[in-house]
Amino acid sequence: MKDPNRREFIKQSSLIVTSLALPFNFLTFLESDKKIKKFDVIIIGGSYSGLASAMALGRALRKVLIIDNGKPCNRQTPHSHNFLGQDGRTPEQITTIAKKQVSNYDTVYFFKGIAIDGKKSENKFEIKTASGDAFYADKLIFATGIKDIMPKIKNFSKCWGISILHCPYCHGYEVRDTNTGILGNGEYGFKFSKLISNWTKNITLFTNGKSLLTNEQSEILKKHKIHIIEKEIEKFEHINGYIQNIIFKDNSNTEITAIYTKTPFEQNCSIPEKLGCELTDEGYLKVDDLQKTNMPNIYACGDNTTRMRTIANAVSMGTTAGMMLNKEFVFERF
Repeated sequence: MKDPNRREFIKQSSLIVTSLALPFNFLTFLESDKKIKKFDVIIIGGSYSGLASAMALGRALRKVLIIDNGKPCNRQTPHSHNFLGQDGRTPEQITTIAKKQVSNYDTVYFFKGIAIDGKKSENKFEIKTASGDAFYADKLIFATGIKDIMPKIKNFSKCWGISILHCPYCHGYEVRDTNTGILGNGEYGFKFSKLISNWTKNITLFTNGKSLLTNEQSEILKKHKIHIIEKEIEKFEHINGYIQNIIFKDNSNTEITAIYTKTPFEQNCSIPEKLGCELTDEGYLKVDDLQKTNMPNIYACGDNTTRMRTIANAVSMGTTAGMMLNKEFVFERF
C-alpha cells in the first residue's frame, strides 16, 4: 500500500533535480512544503552506506529521510572496483542505479542539502540543514564518511583518487607492473611498500624528507630492490589527474605512474559528537557489531566508522544498520 503522505507530497512538489542526470524523479523538498517533517529515521549521508541503510528500512516499511549533498568522497575516481556485480563502473553509475532502486520504496524520501546541527529533545531528534529546514525522527543513522586532509603538495588533490591512491585492492590491478611510488615514511612506508610488491616490482618509497625507517627496514627494502628517495616533494606534474612526474624542491624530477599514500582525516560531520557519540583512538565513530553507537537510537555506518574503506564494506555496514535499527523499532513497539 502506497504512503498517502508521499502521494500528496508528489502531487504538490514540482521540483525534480536534474543536475545529476538521474533516470528517475529525484525528489527534494520545496521551501514552501512544510507538510512532511517527521520520520521514523533520518539518514545523514546518501552515498553507498546511507543508501543501503535506506533500502533495508524502506523494505521494512519505515518512513525514512536521506539528507545528502550529492558530493561523495570518491567523485573524482574514474572507476570503482572489487565490488561484485558493479566492477569497473564509475561511482556515479553505481550511485545512480542505487538511488533509482531505493526510490522505488514509497516511504523513502530524499533531501538535497547539508545537515549542520542536531539535538535531542524529549523522545525525538531534530536535524537542521544549511537551508534552514528542520526535520525530526525517532532514530538517526550517520553515514557521513570522512574528509581527507590533503598534504601541502601542489596538484595532490587533483590527482587524488585518479593516480594517487589509497587502496591496492580497489586500484592495484589497473596499475599493476607500472612504475609505482609509495608516499610515506617510517612503519607505514615500510609495510605499504611490502604490500604493493604484490602488484609491481618497480617500487620507490618517497619519504618526503629524512627517512624514519630503521636500518633493518631500509636494508630489507633495498634487498627487494625498492628504492628510497628522501627528497622533499614540490609538486606533481599530471594530465587530467594522471601523474607524469614528481618535481622535488631541488628542481630534480622522476617519472612515476601511480602513488599510494595514507592521508590523515577528520569526520565529515560534527553532529554525532555533539549528540554524545564517542570516537575511537583513530578518530572513527565507535560502533558495535550491529552498527550502534554508544548513544541510544543513533547508528553509524560506512567510512566514518572503519579504516576498511571499500564500497562493498560500506554497503554491508549500511544494510546491517538498517536491519538492526528496524529490529530495534519492532521490539520496542511490540
